Amino acid sequence: MRVITAGRAEWRALMRDGRGRILLAVAVPWGLLLGARMALPVLLPFIQSEFDLRLSTAGLLVTLLWLGSAVGQLPGGVLADRQSEGRLMAVSVGLVALALAAVVLAPTVVVIFIVIPVWGFAMSLYPIARITILSEVYPERLGSALGITMATGDLGQTLIPPLAGALAVVVMWQAGLGVVIPALLLASLVIWYLVPDSSPADPSDDRGLLSTIRVVSGEFRRPPMVFMSGILVLFFFFWQAFTALYPTYLVVEKGLSPSMASVLFGLFFAAGAVVKPVAGMAYDRIGMRWALIGVLVGPVVGLVVLPIVDGVVLLLGATLAISTMLGNGAVTQSFVAEQFPSEMQGTGLGVIRTVSAVIGSSGPVVFGVVAERGFFDEGYIMLAIILMIVILLTYKMPESTELQ
Repeated sequence: MRVITAGRAEWRALMRDGRGRILLAVAVPWGLLLGARMALPVLLPFIQSEFDLRLSTAGLLVTLLWLGSAVGQLPGGVLADRQSEGRLMAVSVGLVALALAAVVLAPTVVVIFIVIPVWGFAMSLYPIARITILSEVYPERLGSALGITMATGDLGQTLIPPLAGALAVVVMWQAGLGVVIPALLLASLVIWYLVPDSSPADPSDDRGLLSTIRVVSGEFRRPPMVFMSGILVLFFFFWQAFTALYPTYLVVEKGLSPSMASVLFGLFFAAGAVVKPVAGMAYDRIGMRWALIGVLVGPVVGLVVLPIVDGVVLLLGATLAISTMLGNGAVTQSFVAEQFPSEMQGTGLGVIRTVSAVIGSSGPVVFGVVAERGFFDEGYIMLAIILMIVILLTYKMPESTELQ
């Protein structure tokens, strides 16, 4: 009951003083972007069947999407520091809509392989600008604001993948992505008009940029940031490996229909819509260490039992246990953002997200190779071990209050 009461009070505070419309203008498009990205794993069996792809090759498609998303994080962060975040986010969403249109209209799988990294790069311009604008609008409640935004992302990931899967069955897989395009174009316009212009640094000030890079580089030599960098690398690998082939795993290994697999995949993200605001509030109140450990214990249990359970009910239980790890972003990204001065938050976030996401983007193709050799179940045990290492690293880190 206290959690519900605190949640209501936090929501009212976030909506106060006209800031609510900015939060919603930032959060809702994020849900569309993530929903479209997570529709790809649901559509992967259909693409694999149409173009006669191996599991490892199909996994490479997801790796390319994540790799494109990773490569763009650093330029996205620099631009967020030096340009208007609202304009940058609007352009990002519009470019993703165009990239999806190119995928839908692609005449061959070669074109799809070319366009998907472009889709990822366009999307990568959004997330850091989203964090820096929220840190300006909510300097006292960044964890909560970011948690709400990420929860909206999970609503998109809950609704869009099952819709995409249903359209793929009834119509064709291209319809599963095409349905998002008009919403993205509308969202781009909403961001352009509702998100206020920030006060960016002078983009012609090269000395300012070089100074920023030096300060950011020095920050990453601090032991807490070394630990956090390791945590994010391992987590990005885990996250991308798990989400890329989980629907396929449910179909191939657990015998679920593609529609039921997409529903379970959607419920995975639906749980995240609850976990992320709670994780954000926990970060604001108890610090990074215990908030992060709290959201990672359940996934370890869920991954260990996943290979030995069958049936929709037990698989749903395992899926929901794993879903608590979705709260990690509200904790880790708030922590990283607060380690840098406001004028270089974007660059700092861009560096750490680019490095960790580039390395982590190998997850889908590595996991695809493991699964292709008949070790699908063992792969999930490997992912559980990775999470246990993340928990150990988190425990060894100082509390965020010790870093001030």
